[in-house]
Amino acid sequence: MTGSTGGPVVVGVGPAPADLEVVRLAAREAAAHGRGLALLHAFNWEAALTGPSVAGSRDVAEELIARAATAANEVEPAVPVSGEIVEGAPVEALIRRSGTAFLVALGDGGMAGCGSCVPADAPAVQLAARAGCPVLVVRRDPPPPGPVLVGVDGSPNSRTVLDFAFGCAARRQARVIAVRAVEPGRPDDGDDVLGTLVAEVGRRHPQVPTECHTVRGDPGTVLVEQSRSAQVALVGARGDQPGRGMLGEVSQTLLYHAPAPVIVVRGLVSAVPGGA
Repeated sequence: MTGSTGGPVVVGVGPAPADLEVVRLAAREAAAHGRGLALLHAFNWEAALTGPSVAGSRDVAEELIARAATAANEVEPAVPVSGEIVEGAPVEALIRRSGTAFLVALGDGGMAGCGSCVPADAPAVQLAARAGCPVLVVRRDPPPPGPVLVGVDGSPNSRTVLDFAFGCAARRQARVIAVRAVEPGRPDDGDDVLGTLVAEVGRRHPQVPTECHTVRGDPGTVLVEQSRSAQVALVGARGDQPGRGMLGEVSQTLLYHAPAPVIVVRGLVSAVPGGA
């Protein structure tokens, strides 16, 4: 299953106040990529049937969609907004929609500030591991107006991740900081490995300023530290096996600990010459 290059940005809408920040950032993402915004609320019919009124539960769901649409229109009035209420669990609903979406967005549930207590079945982790398109995981605090950070590991999937990062930066009028972390004790092929790859992909976006940094250290730790000043951090789902429906160690570390919003890039085929 792969995402649709012509599809909308789909965002999960829930009852928590922090969900409106997710909607706002998803609306900005939709505007940046010239997409529509689809608001998706998963309606639990089983729970509704045990309540005092099915109609009342449905009314609450419709109110959530209306409130989210207002929040989206306030920050990006030109973005077309649609709403949908579906039956089922939120993560499963978003995974189904990811097959026709350009990107799906969900809040992190507070896990960035949770330390080591993040459960493996956290909704954002499950979505990032199983979606058929890129996944945006939004933090509770708005990001700074910094650069677009992208982790590059030199795998065939790196071109796809870099190309998506350049597209994000171009529409945001931001610079790209590409970071390649080399674990201590491992041989390093040299700085030109990263520079050559970034120059190759960057030819499609000559207006985007770039910085390249090869750093010794644990890749996840390095990227988390670099993300503190970024407006968004991008990483591949799994560098060595990008087609697998799971997450690698680096992408998990970013999801758990990066203070910036994280986009896990998956479900795309590289359009860059030489890409896999």
